[in-house]
Amino acid sequence: METLNYQVLEKSGYKGYVLKDAPEKVLQFGEGNFLRAFVDYWFDVSNEKVGWNGKCCLVQPIAPGLAKLINAQEGLYTLYLRGRQNGEKVDAKRVISSVSRCLNPYEKEDYDAMMQVAVSDDLEYIVSNTTEAGIVYDPACQANDCPPSSFPAKLTQVLLARYNAKKPGVVVLSCELIDNNGKELLKCVNQYIDQWGLDDGFKKWVNEDCTFCSTLVDRIVPGRIRDAAEVARLEEENGYHDELIDVGEIFGVWNIEGPAWLEDKLPFKAAGLNCPVVPDVTPYKKRKVRILNGAHTGFVLGAYLAGFDIVRDCMHDDVIRGFMNKMLLEEVVPILPLDQEDCKQFAAAVEDRFNNPFVNHELMSISLNSTSKWRARNMPSLLEYVEKNGTLPTCLSMGLAAYIAFYSNDIQGLTDKGLVCKRPAGNEYTVSDDRWVLEFYNAHKDDDIPTLVHAVMTNEQMWGQDLTAVPGFEQRTVENLTKIRTEGAKAAYASCL
Repeated sequence: METLNYQVLEKSGYKGYVLKDAPEKVLQFGEGNFLRAFVDYWFDVSNEKVGWNGKCCLVQPIAPGLAKLINAQEGLYTLYLRGRQNGEKVDAKRVISSVSRCLNPYEKEDYDAMMQVAVSDDLEYIVSNTTEAGIVYDPACQANDCPPSSFPAKLTQVLLARYNAKKPGVVVLSCELIDNNGKELLKCVNQYIDQWGLDDGFKKWVNEDCTFCSTLVDRIVPGRIRDAAEVARLEEENGYHDELIDVGEIFGVWNIEGPAWLEDKLPFKAAGLNCPVVPDVTPYKKRKVRILNGAHTGFVLGAYLAGFDIVRDCMHDDVIRGFMNKMLLEEVVPILPLDQEDCKQFAAAVEDRFNNPFVNHELMSISLNSTSKWRARNMPSLLEYVEKNGTLPTCLSMGLAAYIAFYSNDIQGLTDKGLVCKRPAGNEYTVSDDRWVLEFYNAHKDDDIPTLVHAVMTNEQMWGQDLTAVPGFEQRTVENLTKIRTEGAKAAYASCL
């Protein structure tokens, strides 16, 4: 079977949107599954919906990468967006044609080509996702390295070439999963400007003419399809071989922190895409952490004790699903400092995302490091709820008891791999967390319920404070843990409804 390219795609009879030629308006550092299922998808839809007429030139951030595969397929690849939307199963296929080529800057010819894109009149945006470790200042990088090892140093070279060519500034969209990603990237660039002794005019141009945006990305991207039989079936249907098949969930939102004019400059709003430009992404990160991530941590530990293994199966159970939705809609959403209807829609989408028929998300994988997760994701919601309402939230309070139950259920002992416990059904499971957390629970394995609860809630290393200071919380947790131990976690969740 022939490998995908424009000629092969035409022969296959593909009827979807394709744009073969367009100017390179985006220089994108990163060519992995996420950016291709997210950013390049946004630009591809913008080409179709509003005639944006642009291409993305990709750059490998590190030496081993996908450049040869991408170029062999002329930038084309098949993207499947799979999941549930408004309760309906979705399996949407799209051939992405927004990518022009991919450069490997560790080869001299491609390094020079990257610099040619840098000074192009067509260039408007620089996008990056070089992993959380990518935005780092490495003083070993020098101005004459071809290329320097760090991404911010490469970016400094690109921007310097553009400045020296007397071209206008660009918009930089950072997608790395760190706080204030755009601000941190600009900070690194300024460090290289100072280290390399570059002129003040360039520094002024970078900081005033260029727009560095922090962004918050949200789409689960499993990436490659692992099942060889399914790949073979899809390629038979498509009529071509594709080395770059990509898979993401149907849900996607890209919050971009930037000036008001940027929303009209970017093609996404006009294309009907979920990509708002906002003055500050911090509240949207709080929304994601409190609702999406907080939902996971809030229900999965008790659900596992109740006999569930996969997130999707939990969404098919009235009690577990009802517990999660009550926690989100009655206890978490009302205290968030954002538009309430927007938060409700985000929360409603969580159920669809968790009920994805194409993803087997194991509860035990979500359970990793639940102590720090509960502190970051759920505890702030609980404390703010108490402050606002003067009462304890029913489901969030039960969530702490479920956390304690998961970490202390019939402890068998501590091994190199973690704390071995037993499920009520009888099978063993291993709790994974910081070693001091596991040692704490192992040391308290013979405590009665009130003693254990008191020890956990007064452990300020875990929570940064003494949770027994919250009125009624200790007694409520004793009652909830007793209910979980005596009646089972599902019955305990049901009592909250």
